[in-house]
Amino acid sequence: MVQDHIAERNGVRLRYRLSGEGSPLLLVHGVGSRLDHWREVIEALGPGYRTLAYDQRGHGLSDKPKGPYSLDELVQDLQAVADRAGFRQFHLAGFSLGGIVAQGYALAHPERLMSLALISTVAGRTAEEREAVLARLRMVESGIPGGHFQSSIDRWFTEAFQRRRPDAIAAMEEENRKLDPAAYAAAYRVLATFDLADRLAEIRVPTLVATGDGDIGSNPRMARLMQSRIPGARLEILPGLRHSILTEAPERVSRLLAGFIATVPRPNASAR
Repeated sequence: MVQDHIAERNGVRLRYRLSGEGSPLLLVHGVGSRLDHWREVIEALGPGYRTLAYDQRGHGLSDKPKGPYSLDELVQDLQAVADRAGFRQFHLAGFSLGGIVAQGYALAHPERLMSLALISTVAGRTAEEREAVLARLRMVESGIPGGHFQSSIDRWFTEAFQRRRPDAIAAMEEENRKLDPAAYAAAYRVLATFDLADRLAEIRVPTLVATGDGDIGSNPRMARLMQSRIPGARLEILPGLRHSILTEAPERVSRLLAGFIATVPRPNASAR
């Protein structure tokens, strides 16, 4: 049974959705996205998982305070949603910005996590990569509806997917045009300016790092850096994919998550 609920933290209302039964898995979406972008991954996972996805502040049906936002604030939002949903211990997967939030949560609350999956996630940008993402931030802050999405299509999707699913890309572009400009910019600034590379060695939970081999923004070099710094981390570079792997390859992502979670020892107490 799928159910939508509201968690509240310091007056900010956060929509979250629970579905399924079994191993608890909390999912954090990327910037400019919403909880629905995990839908096909959740469907492909099938029975055996109690999934919790939520709209980060500034996105979807959650409240959209103007900002600025901080990484600590987004981590506290995650904690509020987990508490409200009764997730005491859980597997955590974050995509893109959600992966940065997941890193922050793993550092702040390791006792709550059974495992961590960092999907298409950023850490350790070079000076050139920092300048590139700051240029994209300036475009987002300019407030031109759809401008950033149009400039990002080739970075996010393979040519084959663009030919095969123009409908999916058009739907995502329309959704992007409806974003609250100030909230979108506030969330994008977190993605562009927060980097936890120097603290990755402190993460002490079983961790999976995964990205597409053609992802420019969350590239394989960054994934290898994360894998090298997080003790015991597992690395998966997915061939033939760029950034938006939740949309382009949900079945591959779900198989990866399920296979990884199956290797993680179960906690002694119930995680529900």
